[in-house]
Order: sequence, then structure tokens, then C-alpha cells
Amino acid sequence: MRTARAAGRHTGAVTSAAFTIPLWADLLSIGIGSLQGAMFAAGFRDRRLDLLGVAIIGIATGFGGGILRDVLLSQVPAALQTNWHLIVATGAALLGMLLERIFHRLRHLITVLDALTLGLFGAIGTTKALSLGLPVVPAIFLGAISAVGGSILRDLLLNLPIALMHVSSLYAVAAIAGATSLVGLVALGAPIATAATVCVALTVVIRVLAVLFSWTLPEQRALAWRFTWRRSVREAEQPGSD
Repeated sequence: MRTARAAGRHTGAVTSAAFTIPLWADLLSIGIGSLQGAMFAAGFRDRRLDLLGVAIIGIATGFGGGILRDVLLSQVPAALQTNWHLIVATGAALLGMLLERIFHRLRHLITVLDALTLGLFGAIGTTKALSLGLPVVPAIFLGAISAVGGSILRDLLLNLPIALMHVSSLYAVAAIAGATSLVGLVALGAPIATAATVCVALTVVIRVLAVLFSWTLPEQRALAWRFTWRRSVREAEQPGSD
């Protein structure tokens, strides 16, 4: 039986260190996630969330993916290793609540920044998994979890159906596509920085185009109806059918 480290070497995932970004870019990504989480929570007037509640939702949205990733990797969450992450996440969450109407007018810009954050978190999560010797499929899974985990925790805390599991604009699909491209390029021998850049770019393009053109995956009821209709047609065409 091959060990996880041996599997990592076989797939070309012999990166001695995970892809890292400057601290300011990491804080910006977390700030955007927290800002969006707080704006989302502030829209539910009937929930009567106070300042602490909005801050918690914002922090969970900004930190969620990274915390889930590091917990699954049995590591101390990276967001808890400096003072700045919590300060930025809390400030961004409160700012998102107080200036919700202003930021709502900038929703297109925020959508692009959110797509960039999605790609960055996906690239960091995927390369971190590869650097620890995980096989490619779990690495892609970890990258996707890093990217979308914040939105999952946000919906759970607000007691809402998880948006990721319903018809939406390819949020998780963009993250999975980006993580897959990174793993493929690393397996082909591309430098980790190049692979991560392609991962981020592909994630951003898919996510933004999906929002612009309302691209979604087929709804399961539509698939069930199509299957039933085709089966009925075949039965009607069989000899002896009335």
C-alpha cells in the first residue's frame, strides 16, 4: 500500500511549500469575505441581528473555508496565528453592515473581488494539501472546501438552506475547475506559482461569466422529468404497445 506521501510524489505533487500570497492580499481576501457575509446577514431584517451577530456571521464567512481546511489537515487554523486576521474580519463585517446600501451599489465590483477571493482560497487550499502529500482527488476537494466553506458556515449560522446545494451561478464548479487545473499543471511539472495563477484566473473567469450569463447546472427535477419522458417514449415504441 502506498503512503499518502508516495502518492503525492507519483502525481507530481512534490512541492516543499504551499503557494503563499502576501499578508495584505490574504487580509484583503478575508476582508471581502467578511464584508459580503455581513451584507448578506444585514439583509434579513426579520432576524434582528445585533452588532455581535453580524460580526460573527462576517467572521465565519471570511474564515470558514480556511478553518475547515486546516481542521481537516489537523493543523492550527492559519487565521488564528496572527492578530490581524480577526481584527480585519471583524472590522470588515461591521463596515459591511453599516454601509450595506453603498456596497450594494458596488455589487458588480464586489462580485469580481469575491471571485478573486474564491480563486485565491482555492489555490492556497489545493497547494497546501499537495505539499502535505495528499493525493490529487483529496487535494482538489480540500481546495474547493477552502473556497466555499465560508458560505456554507454562513448559511448554517443563519439557519438557511445551504445556497451551494441549490441552483446557483457555478460557485462550487468554478472552485473545483480551478483546483483541478492547478493539480493538472503541477502534475505536468509546471511551477507552483504558474499553476496557482492559472487556477485563480480560471476560477475568476468561470464565476464572473456564470453570473453575467446566469449559467447554472441542470436542476434535478428537470433531469428526472427528462428521464421519465425518454423512458415513456421507448415504451410506446415497443412492439405490441397501444
